[in-house]
Amino acid sequence: MQHEGFSAYPFRYERTGSQGVRHAGITGPRGIQRDRSVSGQVDIPDRQDDGRTSIGIIGSGPGGLSAAMLLAHAGADVHVYEALPVIGGRSRRMEVGDFSFDTGPTFFMMPYVLEEIFNATGRRLEDYCDLHRLDPMYRLLMGRKDQPPLQIDTTQDIETMAARLSEINPKDGDAFIRFMSDTRRKLELMEPILRRPIRGLGDFLSMDMIKAAPTIKPWKSLHGLLSTYFEDEQIRLALCFQSKYLGMSPFECPSLFSILPFIEYEYGVWHPRGGCNALMSAMAEACTEMGVTISTSSRVDEITFDGRRARGVMVNGTEHRHDQVVINADAAWAISNLIPSTLRRRWTDEKLESRRYSCSTFMLYLGLEGEVDLPHHTIYTSRSYVENIEDISSNTRLSEDPSLYVCNPSRLDPTLAPPGTTALYVLVPTPNTKADIDWEDSRDLLRTRAIRQLEEVLGIEQVEKRILAEKSITPEDWRSEGIAHGATFNLAHNIGQMLHRRPQHRLEDVDGVWMVGGGTHPGSGLPVIFLASEITTRLLCRETGLSDPMSSTSLPFRRTVAEGAPARKQPDKEEATVGSH
Repeated sequence: MQHEGFSAYPFRYERTGSQGVRHAGITGPRGIQRDRSVSGQVDIPDRQDDGRTSIGIIGSGPGGLSAAMLLAHAGADVHVYEALPVIGGRSRRMEVGDFSFDTGPTFFMMPYVLEEIFNATGRRLEDYCDLHRLDPMYRLLMGRKDQPPLQIDTTQDIETMAARLSEINPKDGDAFIRFMSDTRRKLELMEPILRRPIRGLGDFLSMDMIKAAPTIKPWKSLHGLLSTYFEDEQIRLALCFQSKYLGMSPFECPSLFSILPFIEYEYGVWHPRGGCNALMSAMAEACTEMGVTISTSSRVDEITFDGRRARGVMVNGTEHRHDQVVINADAAWAISNLIPSTLRRRWTDEKLESRRYSCSTFMLYLGLEGEVDLPHHTIYTSRSYVENIEDISSNTRLSEDPSLYVCNPSRLDPTLAPPGTTALYVLVPTPNTKADIDWEDSRDLLRTRAIRQLEEVLGIEQVEKRILAEKSITPEDWRSEGIAHGATFNLAHNIGQMLHRRPQHRLEDVDGVWMVGGGTHPGSGLPVIFLASEITTRLLCRETGLSDPMSSTSLPFRRTVAEGAPARKQPDKEEATVGSH
């Protein structure tokens, strides 16, 4: 079955032993086979002393691959090391039987940020990836005591969305228009801060920060700020559940993150054909075109040093020399495991252990017989939402009525499941592994509750009987992958751990070690991870004398993406309603 607006562009790796990959073929987004494959085995090469700055990147997640693109275009000799057999890190593609899934992120927002990176290297994202704008962006099922959930299908059409909210509370539609206007100005003031390093009070007290300060309101939580706009509690929750993207409670999440719901409504929610991991494949293809070496099944055991200066990485027991090293692994895990404790004064093991960490997730990937009548994204908030949040963040127990998120991409994207079947991605927020919970013993309990929610709340019939393929991931499984405390959204984003209080882009205490990804400023989520790569690249280029590719890059895509440029076609329309489910 072929859907309009989609085409095939698989990017496949073949294993070639423990230290390399072979490109088995690259197909472009229009289904055109390109002669861009690499012939022969790509084993880890010895460093060639050709005068170029040699950079080793640990991890092939979104931060590592976007940094590799920019640094390769700047003229560096770049080598990416990935511990897993496939690229992508937490954003990798996972095959379960005949079904394909994103392992981690499924929401893609602010595509103009990634377009900037492609543009900076002389490329266009649309030549490497098909993006598909969703309408409704997602369906909200707001749990209520003693009555069916309130259903809200969200849309990027602001007037239509305001009308839907007015049906729930007559005053809150106008309040939504006002919220969008105020937050548009807020993001405009904050974007310079999100695009540059915040290394200390000097950067913190910059003119940009002073201008933005009145809109940030650090004394308010996200929920508290929304309470100044909206009367209806369900509408407040509908506009602050996005704090879960950061693994935080909306009652603790700083109010500056009101930009998250704004970004969805301003710039839309997008689906890359093949899943968000297709973005990783797109970046990997661009990297190989620029000569980047990507080695899978190549676990970095430690960063090696001459004194305090990094000299390379140990990979599967062999040292590989580099002038600079960029970390795209989980920040807390990488700092404590890859850098000797004798070289760390700021980020000691004790300090890392004392930090606050995000929640974790229980994941259920299901291949089902038959189709499922749900939109692309569905979010259910527990009938006891406050209690559910407290269970995750402070009570550290498993809720009887858990919130959950379901992605149903194969309804629109035929590449993810065989005809007549469904690939269903289910996420249940949970405490991280600091909680005293036996996660292996809890696996069946979490699975049972998730399937119950699918059947009783979301209305999917006979889920258990229709399962053709299945895989689950617990917080302990995440921890075993090298994610500190299984905290899938990284270090928490509370006020005490933001801006200059996160690990720096140029990592403190050592020389030649850099950080990208959700553990540094600005934080977690695909768009801001790409922004972090831009910041790190700019600083690294400045220090090494490379030419920063972003220095001459304007921001030409933002408005066309927000409005739905012709190349993107119109969003896929699904029936949207407001009411009881």
